[in-house]
Amino acid sequence: MERMRRKNEALEAELLRSPEREEAARRDLVVARERLRMSEEAEERLCAQLGEVEAEALAQAREYLVRIQSLMKRLSSHPPQPRQGAAPGGAAALAPGVRPSVALERAEIV
Repeated sequence: MERMRRKNEALEAELLRSPEREEAARRDLVVARERLRMSEEAEERLCAQLGEVEAEALAQAREYLVRIQSLMKRLSSHPPQPRQGAAPGGAAALAPGVRPSVALERAEIV
């Protein structure tokens, strides 16, 4: 009988603590919801920024392509002319260590 009385007292004490735990769980839920809201807002901002960067990169790539096509058109419209000191066979000699792409950039500046 004593054992049942102690068990009953323990259950009653547990019942009294139950609203406290419930309130703590509600507070934790409010905090978690706020963190979720902030995370979703941050995700939206990052997605918007990523979209802007992608659009800028696409625009730059298109501009680059147009520039390359323009340079190719300019090069193809001019017949190759031998330069003074040209290598045999009509090919223009590059300075030692100069890559052809650098030579193209320099020719475009002129």
